[in-house]
Amino acid sequence: MTKLTDSYDDLAGMGVKTPQRNLLIEPVKWVHFGGGNLFRCFHASIWQKLVDQGLTQSPLALIEAFDSQLINQIYHKYNNRTLNVILSANGSFALELVDCIKPALDTDNKDDWMQAKQLLASPDLQMVTLAVTEKGYNIKDLSGNYFPDITQELGNGPKGVITLMGKLASLLYVRFLAGAKPLALCSTDNFSHNGDKLKSSITEIVGIWVKKGLVETDFLDYLNSSQVSFPLSMIDRITPQPAPSVAEELDSLGFVDTQIVKTDKGTVSAAFVNTEETHYLVIEDNFPNGRPNLEAAGVILTTRHKVDEVERMKVCTCLNPLHTSLAILGCLLDYKAISQQMQNPNLVKLIKRIGYIEGLPVVTDPKIISPKQFIDEVIAKRLPNPFIPDTPQRIAMDTSQKIPIRFGVTISLYKQQGKDIANLKGIAFTLAAWLRYLMAVDDQGNKFVRSSDPMLEQLDKFVADLELGSSNLDSVLPLLHDKTIFSVDLYEVKNAKISLADMVIEYLTKLLAGKGAVAKTLAEVVNEIEVVN
Repeated sequence: MTKLTDSYDDLAGMGVKTPQRNLLIEPVKWVHFGGGNLFRCFHASIWQKLVDQGLTQSPLALIEAFDSQLINQIYHKYNNRTLNVILSANGSFALELVDCIKPALDTDNKDDWMQAKQLLASPDLQMVTLAVTEKGYNIKDLSGNYFPDITQELGNGPKGVITLMGKLASLLYVRFLAGAKPLALCSTDNFSHNGDKLKSSITEIVGIWVKKGLVETDFLDYLNSSQVSFPLSMIDRITPQPAPSVAEELDSLGFVDTQIVKTDKGTVSAAFVNTEETHYLVIEDNFPNGRPNLEAAGVILTTRHKVDEVERMKVCTCLNPLHTSLAILGCLLDYKAISQQMQNPNLVKLIKRIGYIEGLPVVTDPKIISPKQFIDEVIAKRLPNPFIPDTPQRIAMDTSQKIPIRFGVTISLYKQQGKDIANLKGIAFTLAAWLRYLMAVDDQGNKFVRSSDPMLEQLDKFVADLELGSSNLDSVLPLLHDKTIFSVDLYEVKNAKISLADMVIEYLTKLLAGKGAVAKTLAEVVNEIEVVN
């Protein structure tokens, strides 16, 4: 029986691709925040490739600011190692060991926090990346009020931080005091203009600290100077939670470290990560303190303009909107796997419509990746892959945070360009389905548990009066004005006859008609106009 902490030779004997070099003796140049599955199979894998090629002898440092149990139960337990299980559409898989993470720190641990400060103060540090999901950057609720923890941090200053944004701002203050050395802060989360959002959240916190006299004005000037960059990025690699089916396969091969852990905060992890073959990482090449040779590991470095185009292509059109639409409908139609949904011709027609017909007309071709080919690959190969154990319930997490980007950008472009919003049937239907989803009642009238979302409590008041067979939608109407959720007022997106809000309400009315109304309305929507085959 083989353990993940066994020697490289023992692991290689089990068919695992092991690191070529493991002597990591140089100072840390890359610090990452967010120790989830995507980081372990993608960011850490990138660094492992550079180590193996002899292009660096520096370890990759991880700082976890959300879930302390993840550090103790996954990282430290396995000596910070990860077994990547790369799943192909033909059923084959490859095993790769990642062993370049050192240290793995928990910001709630006093000693780890001191070590994190030392890492951020180091002049050798070149880049900080984040993979913490969209909600990690939000500091205000739907009403524009600061979240309670943020409010507390704004009064405490750098020494009393609680949230990720507060902790990062505090650590940046340490770097400022240590000589204000240059640094790149790169969000690698799946939303539009992620670097701009990161900068906005950090500088808003620091700006209030300045006003209250808790930090020097020069600190804010430093963050806004060319010494500190906030590059845009586009990242893409479907990485579901560790699957029992994969654990069973590893167990049959003789691995003993296959148990799947769910922490008190709901993080699902294991010694292994299961992921797909296809992956992209495109980053704006703006690193004030220099950077490693990331291109040697397959990262595309380009201009801010090109990253913006690629990110908008993927996040707003070619993958993420399709994923979210499937997630919402999958929960309502009681699917347990994305790949199973891709066997439903009406769901496939829906996402084809959203991607090809509604999204592509307003997307700029970035040239370095073809939008049409990207969608082709997503629909024909990636989403139908039965060996990627992804679920609509996972993708449905934090949908309120995703809608303004995954659908709002396309809606805004239709408005700006004067395009006929009547064409946005797939998007309008998906937004109506999300409102229907918020009722937590599936298409057969059965209750289900909604995926976690930081706005559920605030959203519940808008759907509290909805029930199957009801035609009174008055409680929902105010929500359709909310630019925080939709990025635009849906009543202001209109042609001569109808607004997008009216379309959403029309579809929602149909979805509430009774049992089976979701499937019936879906069929009506996708058959209204021919989609790409």
